[in-house]
Amino acid sequence: MSTHSAYPDDPIALAFAPAHKSAMGVAVGLAAAACCFLLTAVPLLRGHPPELQLGLLANYFTGYEVTWGGAVIGAAWAAFTGFVMGWFLAFLHNALMAFKLLVLTARAEFAQTRDFMDHI
Repeated sequence: MSTHSAYPDDPIALAFAPAHKSAMGVAVGLAAAACCFLLTAVPLLRGHPPELQLGLLANYFTGYEVTWGGAVIGAAWAAFTGFVMGWFLAFLHNALMAFKLLVLTARAEFAQTRDFMDHI
């Protein structure tokens, strides 16, 4: 058996662990789809006109209407848009963490070699 674990116990390794881009995209996409569907479905179930101007989503989501079919179309568009946004946010997080780790490593190496001329 290997002693190497996929989940290290080192808190520093966990702090700089990369975010999974696809998982973040799916999570944000599903949340956005559920919100869009519920925001459309609740006024339809109540039978009242929506208090929010939900029809304006048609400017961004082609085919969206405040109907049951529009709720499904809006949820599909929201899932796609949410996936792209979540993937990009995870990518940005990973890039910033890599840059921060690079800066911290460079500073630590510089601090260790600052007095190398004293040892010659």
